[in-house]
Amino acid sequence: MEYKDRVKAARKHARLTQVELAKAVGIDQASISDLERGRSGRSSYNASIAKACGVSALWLEKGTGDMIDSSPSEPSNVATIEQPSFRYPVISWVAAGAWAEAVEPFPPGFSDRYEVSDYDSKGVAFWLEVKGDSMTSPVGTSITEGMMILVDTEADATSGKLVVAKLADSNEATFKKLVEDGGRRFLKPLNPAYPVEMCAEGCRIVGVVVRAMMKL
Repeated sequence: MEYKDRVKAARKHARLTQVELAKAVGIDQASISDLERGRSGRSSYNASIAKACGVSALWLEKGTGDMIDSSPSEPSNVATIEQPSFRYPVISWVAAGAWAEAVEPFPPGFSDRYEVSDYDSKGVAFWLEVKGDSMTSPVGTSITEGMMILVDTEADATSGKLVVAKLADSNEATFKKLVEDGGRRFLKPLNPAYPVEMCAEGCRIVGVVVRAMMKL
């Protein structure tokens, strides 16, 4: 049984629709559909899917053991520690560029898509889907096109951090590495094929990238 088949079997076991499972996990229905059709590989929400369906996470991930975990349950006096999760909206690059100018960054109905993370943001935070290959590096840290990045607008933007900024002559935000040299700020792509840009007058740091993940 392939991973896609185990996801569907787990959902059927729990008697959940794709919409109900997606809501329980904190992702959209299309992501569940892609997993069950094999359009997406292993999900970073594997443990959450297993928990929502009442099946073994190890079985769901690797097909190892029984679908239903038959190991003895924990004594009632042992507390279960759950990983905290926080929901953040997925917005466009244009919206990210205009964020600092908005009186109310995220009015009701601003985004109909949310993704979750274990990161507890210091300020307003949002997800962006990476466009282009300017941050794809042949060595070290590499953020490829299609990945999701979580941006915290109140995190400290220090030299060496990956940031989302808005240049004075652009309506959209840009994603680069912040570098300070001689009292000046530069926006450096991780892909050496792209030029370094100066973060001069009119350039604003929208926020710091605190998480990156593959899109489901």
